Amino acid sequence: MDLKLIDDQGQPAATVTGSDALFGREYNEALIHQVITAFQANARSGNRAQKGRADVNKSHKKPWAQKGTGRARAGQANSPLWRGGGRIFPNSPDENFSQKVNRKMYRAGVASILSQLVREDRLVVIDSLAVDAPKTRLFAQKMKALGLTGSVLVVTDKLDDNVFLSSRNLTDVLVLETREVDPVSLIRFNNVLLTKAAVAQFEEMLG
Repeated sequence: MDLKLIDDQGQPAATVTGSDALFGREYNEALIHQVITAFQANARSGNRAQKGRADVNKSHKKPWAQKGTGRARAGQANSPLWRGGGRIFPNSPDENFSQKVNRKMYRAGVASILSQLVREDRLVVIDSLAVDAPKTRLFAQKMKALGLTGSVLVVTDKLDDNVFLSSRNLTDVLVLETREVDPVSLIRFNNVLLTKAAVAQFEEMLG
């Protein structure tokens, strides 16, 4: 699989050979959906809590007589039907939202996403990425020179301090190391920029 290689000015320089298993896999929408759903579910803290009927501080006295008032029957003020009453099925603070995804499925899902990015011409490769100083202006100028419109996910093999510091204030740019990349980030950005070393790392990790 040939990947698009660009130079510092955003011009096509040549092509980089990528693994067919990683960048030439068929699109599997069901698998990608399962991987992304599990990733987002595993990120939930599960610390929300609601009060049930037994947790509401209300009197247990019957509000009024069973018959003769003309109103509906009522037993206690903590009834879920009443305003301020407890919930019928309250959320527990120790609720577990985690979903298990096999390692082989996760790798196949990420490879399917990368392959689709290549087909949609949203993934490009550059030899290396560096800036002379940790200045946001310098990094923004480099992104503009590369011709990448919209949001950009930059993936490097090793995080350079100047690149990281100069990209923090750009809301539409995220710089990650290869080991930090997740499926949600891959689909969230309009463009994905990989360094040559990052491509090799991806093939080693997911190949």
